Amino acid sequence: MKVLLAGASGTLGRFLVPQLLAAGHEVIGTTRGARGADRLRRAGVSAVVTDVLDRGALLAAVEGLTADAVVHELTSLTKAPARYGDMEPTNRLRVDGTRNLLEAARELGATRFVTQSMFLGYGFRELGCDPLTEHAPFAVPTGARTDPVLAALKSTEDQTLGAGPGIEGIALRYGLFYGGDTGIYADLLRKRRLPVASGRAGSGTLALIHHHDAASATVAALERGVAGRVYNVVDNTPATWRELMEEVARTRGTPRPLGLPAGLIRLAAPYIGEVMTRVDVRVSNERARTELAWTPRFPGFREGLAAGQGR
Repeated sequence: MKVLLAGASGTLGRFLVPQLLAAGHEVIGTTRGARGADRLRRAGVSAVVTDVLDRGALLAAVEGLTADAVVHELTSLTKAPARYGDMEPTNRLRVDGTRNLLEAARELGATRFVTQSMFLGYGFRELGCDPLTEHAPFAVPTGARTDPVLAALKSTEDQTLGAGPGIEGIALRYGLFYGGDTGIYADLLRKRRLPVASGRAGSGTLALIHHHDAASATVAALERGVAGRVYNVVDNTPATWRELMEEVARTRGTPRPLGLPAGLIRLAAPYIGEVMTRVDVRVSNERARTELAWTPRFPGFREGLAAGQGR
């Protein structure tokens, strides 16, 4: 397939591009500047310089091009989002960016569209001990500060799955990414700037996925995913934020993370603090394993971090 990859120069894109090429696909990557375009070309990818949030510029950039599929992996996150305001650009990419990319897909003649969603769509709270399948309901707005994040995730899914005749839409609910950004976590641990919650507040489990495995699942969904489907893309081993950070410290030789009261963490870093201290969820990857014939290379975070991916 010829694939337009929005977000080709991002952290996940850097894992996804070589896997798409290795699978025999031709890749056109979007990027916002000349430096990103140069990196993409060196990786064997055709580059389109454009701002996906600028509808006119995007449509002009793809005019005359063709593609079989569009993959939307755009975020504005270069580090863990500490505050709710840090999520606003990514929320726009999930709402307005999805709308513009779907229009670009029609311009390109693409018939397949894969979008990035997240396991956090199930809710920023305790969700029980049973692994959630894709049949579990999306969280509903409650007036909380997480509502815009949930609304943006729901928007990209609804737009993609309801794109209408001619577009086969698929949404991937990824776990919390790790791997390609481990060095950033390690630097913060060395500076004692990446705490974990002490006590029971630090015992909630999160769904995780290594960037390598997120990329391989995306290729599998592109090739074998069922139109109109949502897939949980997570590994086999849910873990707490504390466990993940302690393993980063162990494998990278940094000081162990500081334990702080949950309320203090949420005060200093409201958004990521909410994820670290309030989310407690287990997510099933059975549908992806069965329908996509996909198996994570790293069944858990310890294997992924031990492999040294993203050093």
